[in-house]
This record gives sequence, structure tokens and C-alpha cells, in this order.
Amino acid sequence: MKLAVSPFAPERFPELPAVGGVRTATGRLGLYEGNAQTRDDAFLLVFDEGTVASGVFTSSTTASDDVARCRAHLSGGKGAARALLVNAGNSNAFTGAAGKEKNAASLAALQQALKCERETCFLAATGVIGEPMEPPNRLAGAVPDMAVRLTAPDWQACARAFMTTDTYPKGAGCRMDVGGYSVAFAGIAKGSGMIAPNMATMLAYIATDAHIAPGLLQSLTEQVAGATFNSITVDGDTSTSDSFQVFATGQSGMEVVAAASDPRANLVREGLTRVALQLAHQIVKDGEGAQKFIAVRATGAASDSDARSVAGAIATSPLVKTALAASDANWGRIVMAVGKSGITVEAAAFTIWIGEHLVAEGGARAPDYNEAAAMAACAGREIEITVSIGAGPGEAVVYTCDLTHAYIDINGAYRT
Repeated sequence: MKLAVSPFAPERFPELPAVGGVRTATGRLGLYEGNAQTRDDAFLLVFDEGTVASGVFTSSTTASDDVARCRAHLSGGKGAARALLVNAGNSNAFTGAAGKEKNAASLAALQQALKCERETCFLAATGVIGEPMEPPNRLAGAVPDMAVRLTAPDWQACARAFMTTDTYPKGAGCRMDVGGYSVAFAGIAKGSGMIAPNMATMLAYIATDAHIAPGLLQSLTEQVAGATFNSITVDGDTSTSDSFQVFATGQSGMEVVAAASDPRANLVREGLTRVALQLAHQIVKDGEGAQKFIAVRATGAASDSDARSVAGAIATSPLVKTALAASDANWGRIVMAVGKSGITVEAAAFTIWIGEHLVAEGGARAPDYNEAAAMAACAGREIEITVSIGAGPGEAVVYTCDLTHAYIDINGAYRT
């Protein structure tokens, strides 16, 4: 089906900084031809020797073979990275022996084309679950052509190549001064539905020319994921293919950052977080059928974990999300969602705000509650909900979108 472009779609793809040691190419497998589309549906990133990788992947117990391979290669290759190969149109999840055959062929093709070790190659796939790719070497067959067409990164082409129900390509980048060196960060992501904060459902990749030890990069990536991709939700569903990887080429000229105590480690994390958060927000704003971007903040909880549970319960509630789709300040649904979170709340200390408007406190509607003002706050494209528990210093924010009838239309027609 033809998808309406998100109202949050930017006018143009951002100009991302040049990251040394990275080349890209896209390819066309024809997996979308049945939908009357002519488009690239695969991309290849190739990294110079010395590049290290990290990764955080789905918590799904039905994860794809691609995810299993990436986990194994991060361990077996000790973080070394030479290639990333991604396709859309077929998730290669729950495909049994055929899925393993597809990946074995793809890895063999990468080894031959790039003259690299198997464990330095990473794979990802997104699309329909449970349908084997035919023939199994379809992606592998496109590798030699992509390998000879590698150029300086075309991030927009790569971002378009792994779109599924996305309505626009997602990219973000920045530069940071790290110990006197200008360090580049460039990232792309895809995701629109099947998004939940459980290693959020999407594929996202950031390349940087920072020079950082693999173990430390893995630790920083996990921290960044918690504050960004694990803090978004569209529909509460967790995919079989979630992957967030960072590739650090070391081409900036800086000396290696090997310890978390090194002040430069925090600067690298800041750069990664800046890019990842922009990408995470773009995923939510392109949520299937979404018309509104919603930040749910929980403060005053006994712990950050409790705060995340409260914010997550609100952000994933279909009743809250449909009310906001209708610009209805039905704050009783927020009360409901907090109550189902499992976190004990003392009504006397509990408050709810919609934007700048206090709507509830002390276990009841706020004395100065203004229905018209609250409704107006819910009518905007961007909405902020804040709940304060009054039990401690814990806080968290979860980003979500409204739930419209278009979500049903899109997913009802996903395979047709």
C-alpha cells in the first residue's frame, strides 16, 4: 500500500560528517517488485582494517539467525569489524535451515570479495517474518557487484535501502572535539512499527572515526542504548531483528581510549548519544500512522527503574495513545496506566501534568484544572506528559506517538 508521509518528515536528509575508513554501496534484490516498487533493498558498509564494533540486540527469544551471528562474531572476532551487510523485504527470522543457509552464503561472499575473516562481518535483515529468502544465495549474489561499487559513504542511499514501512529515510550526525581532535559521528536507522523499549525494534548503525578499545565501546553502546533506543515505543511489540551497532574506525588521529576513567570516554559517549537520540526520535515520529510525538516523563520515583516502569506503562497504553490521537485530555487514562505499572503510588503525593497544565494532584483533579487549556495542549503535534510519584529521586523518560486508525490500515495490509 502507498503510505502517507509522516508530518514530521524533514524537508531533506541531513548532511552527515565524513567518517574516515568507511565506504558504502547499495544493491537491488527485487524483494519489493511484487509491490510494484523499484528500489534498492540492500546495502553494504565496508570498514578499513583496525575498525572495532559493538552491538546491542533484541531480547526476543525468537531472534533471527542474523542476530545470533552478530552476537557470535562480536565475541569470536573480539570486536574486529570489516563489513556490515543489510537487506530489507525479508527478516530471515524463523526460517530454520534456510535462514542459516542464506547467511552462510552471504558471509562466504563477503569473505571472498573483501578478503577478510568471517568473524569480522556482520549481518542484519528486516521485513516479513517466517518466509525463507529464495534462492538462499540471493543476497550473496549481490555482494560482488556492491563490493566493486564502494564509494565514500552515501548515507541517504543506505538509509533508503533498508526502509520497510518507514515513510522517510532517517539519518543524524555530529562532530565532537575529543581531546583536541575533531571526531565524526554519522548514523542511520530504520523503524516505524513493532517498536517497544526492549532493545527497541529497529536497525540502527553509527559509524565514528574515534579510536576506542572494543570492550569500552561495547560498554558505552549499552549505556547509549538505554537512554535512547530502549526508551522509545510505538506499539509495545518487540521485533525478532532489533540491532544497534557502533563501528569505530580510529581514523581521527586520536590516541586510543581504553579506560572508562579517561575523560575522552564521556565525550565519545556524548557524541554517540546525541546521534542515537535523534535517530530514536525520528523512529517514533515515523511511527506507523503517527500524527503526534509524545514525551512521557516520570519523576520522583523510588528508583530510575520504577520511573521507567511508570513512564513505559503510560507510553504503551492504547487508551492513552488513542485519546491523544483525538486531542482528548482524558487524564483518567493516565491514572489507569500508572496504576497498572505495578509501582506503588501514594495518591497524596502524586501529580499529573499535560504540558504546563497541572491536571491532578492529591488523589483528585487539580483545583485549578482548566479543561480547555489541557485539551489545547493535547492538540499540538508534540505533547509532554509528566507524572511525579513523590517517592524518591528516580526519573525516566519514554518517547512514544499517538495511535491512529492508520496503524490498523498499514498492518492489515503489510503482506498484501
